[in-house]
Amino acid sequence: MASFPVLKQEVLFRNGTWSYRIPALLYLPRFSIILAFAEEREDVVDEHAKFIVMRRGTYNPGTHHVQWSGVETIVSAQLGGHRSMNPCPVYDEVSGNLILFFIAVPGKISEHHQLRTKINLVRLCYVTSVDQGHTWSPVQDITESTISTEYKNWATFAVGPGHGLQLSNEARSLVIPAYAFRILDPQHHPVSYAFCFVSSDHGMTWEMGNFVGKESAGECQVAEVHRCGMNVLYCNARTTRGARIQAASYNDGVDFEEGQRVEKLVEPPSGCHGSIVAFPPPRDVWCQDSWLLYTHPADPKVVAKVLQRTLGMLPYVCCYLLKTALTLVGCTPPCSCSAC
Repeated sequence: MASFPVLKQEVLFRNGTWSYRIPALLYLPRFSIILAFAEEREDVVDEHAKFIVMRRGTYNPGTHHVQWSGVETIVSAQLGGHRSMNPCPVYDEVSGNLILFFIAVPGKISEHHQLRTKINLVRLCYVTSVDQGHTWSPVQDITESTISTEYKNWATFAVGPGHGLQLSNEARSLVIPAYAFRILDPQHHPVSYAFCFVSSDHGMTWEMGNFVGKESAGECQVAEVHRCGMNVLYCNARTTRGARIQAASYNDGVDFEEGQRVEKLVEPPSGCHGSIVAFPPPRDVWCQDSWLLYTHPADPKVVAKVLQRTLGMLPYVCCYLLKTALTLVGCTPPCSCSAC
């Protein structure tokens, strides 16, 4: 099996005067550029988030070295009187447009407050860049045009966090993973479900897909996998029920099959965000279905505190390799979590 270059481990966002959480990575292969995003906060508390920041890495394929720029604040990625959270970037290879989605939350209003009052105050926003993140457009608030009347049926919602995806379908659709706390019964606590925002016109307009059914799920990421001669959109989501949830879409994120528990992907009691990436298998493997790499914090102290979820700050990461779209085959390398 072919060997692959290993990049040097680096701390991209280091806590100091500011705290950094909720990272997102996006690679632009045409330019050999890696973009790293994170929330900049007054401290680690969610309600003290301020801005979205980024660093730009230039990858040298010859030396396998990444040269990183300094931390830059994306000034336009904010609404007045709101804090910016959950960066979720996606790149359109057709138009060359880089789209950074995020949510805007008024002042220091907490998620708990919205869940308790069942009053949704979050706005769905994005900024765009045509020069790989050197400059950014003014902010666009697309809450009404995209969510419309469904907005009042949610206590709150968010995108990602993490990265979006461009599909290989005819429309080259753009997909942004998301989740919403739905008010299914006014007498009961809102329940979170995963879904996707989808654009079939290169980000000009966006629509909501349908929710992953059966299982409650929160923060999520998606990957496009090639399976049995067809492309499938795979969703992997956080839960509070001890194990991750996965689901498949066969129509580009508009509908998902019912969610399935993945018992080997163990979650802490409150869950924790994880990452999912698809890639082709080695050429010498008989089955050419896509492989998936799932990564998740594994150190019990880190998971318990959930304060270290920042790029470069996790001492242990649990990595699972899925050699077919929906079949878990093992964990590599061994780590300190009980799933291994």
